Amino acid sequence: MRDYKMKPVNMIDLPLEYATRKAEYDEAMQTVLQAGDFIKGKAVTELEYQLAQFLNIKHSISCANGTDALEIALRALNIGEGDEVIVPAFSYVAALEVVSLVGATPVLVDVEEDYFQIDVTKLKSLINPRTKAIIAVHLFGQTAYLDELLEIAKTHELYVIEDNAQSFGGMYKNQYLGTFGDMSCTSFFPTKNLACYGDGGAIFTQDDALAKKIRMIANHGQSAKYNHEMVGRNSRLDTIQAAVLQVKLRYLKPSLAIKAGLAKLYQQQLLEIEGISLPQVAPHSQHSWNQFTIRVNQNRDGLKQFLAQHGVQSMVYYPKVLSQQIAYAGLNQDFPVAQQLTKEVLSLPIHDQLKEEDIQQVSKLIKEFYG
Repeated sequence: MRDYKMKPVNMIDLPLEYATRKAEYDEAMQTVLQAGDFIKGKAVTELEYQLAQFLNIKHSISCANGTDALEIALRALNIGEGDEVIVPAFSYVAALEVVSLVGATPVLVDVEEDYFQIDVTKLKSLINPRTKAIIAVHLFGQTAYLDELLEIAKTHELYVIEDNAQSFGGMYKNQYLGTFGDMSCTSFFPTKNLACYGDGGAIFTQDDALAKKIRMIANHGQSAKYNHEMVGRNSRLDTIQAAVLQVKLRYLKPSLAIKAGLAKLYQQQLLEIEGISLPQVAPHSQHSWNQFTIRVNQNRDGLKQFLAQHGVQSMVYYPKVLSQQIAYAGLNQDFPVAQQLTKEVLSLPIHDQLKEEDIQQVSKLIKEFYG
C-alpha cells in the first residue's frame, strides 16, 4: 500500500471555518462584548425570530443545549411517572435519557435498514394506554416513513417530538424537518449543520400555549421576574453563541448545497466497491448530510484504522445499541437491525470546508484498502 503524504481530512474543521468568515464572527461577538448583554441579549431575540422565519414556524425558543430542549419538551407535555415514550434503539443517548429524567419509561423500537429511521411497522405493537409520545430522531440528515409515523401517532392520540439535531435544514415533501410534530428540538453543538462555538439548543412549535409553557420551564418556571408558576430549570442560550449562530444561519443554505455536492461525489467514487453500502436518500426527502454514513460488511474497524493512519478521520455513529449501555441494561435487547448497524456503520468526513480533492483522497484510500 502506498504511503500517502497528503493533508489531513477531518470530520469537521472549526478553525478553518472560523478563518473563512472571521470578520463576520468577530464583528458579531464584538457587538455583544461592547453591549454587555450576555444573557437574554438582543442577538438571542433576533436569532429566535430568524430561526422561526427560516423554518416557517410560529415559535422558536432557544435553550442551553439539545438535551435540555428534549427534556423541556417532555415536561411541557406533562409527561412523567407512569407514562411511556417510544424512542429509536439506534441513536444518540440524549433522546433516551431525557425520558428517564422526567420519570417516564422509555420504550425502544428498532430502526429500518435503508435509512436508519424508526421502523414504523414495529410501532403499533409497542403502543398501550401508557404510551404518550414518540421521539422521532431524524438521523444523519433526513427522515423516512414520516407520513406513516404521524398517522400512527394521530390514530393513537400520541404526541410527536422531532429530534432534528442532525437534520436541521433537511426537508420532507418540500417542508422543513422540525415542523411536522407537536414540537421539534435541535442542538447547536459544534458538529451540527447549524452550530455554535459551544453548547446551545432550541425548541420549535406552532402551539401558542406550548410555547408559553416552554419559555417558562426554561426560565425557572417564571411567567414574570420572581413570579414562579411551575417548577422549571435554568436553560438559556447565551448571547455570544446566538450572535455566532446568526452568522452561521446566513450561510446554512450554501453550506448544505456544498455538502450535497460532496455527498454526490462520494456516491460516484465509492459506487462499485464490493462490501460497501452507500447511504440512500429517502423518497420525498432532501438530505442535509450532517453525516455521510456508509455500511461496511467486512473489516469496518480495519478500514477506520487504515484511514486514520493516512490522516483521514472517521467516526462510528453508533458503536452500541442504546439498550447495550450499562445505564439501560434493563431494557429490551432484541433489535436486530440496530445491532447489525453498530457493527457496520462508518461516517466519513463531510463539511463545507472540504474540497473535491479531499473526497477523492478519502475515496482513493478506501478503494486501496479493499483493492
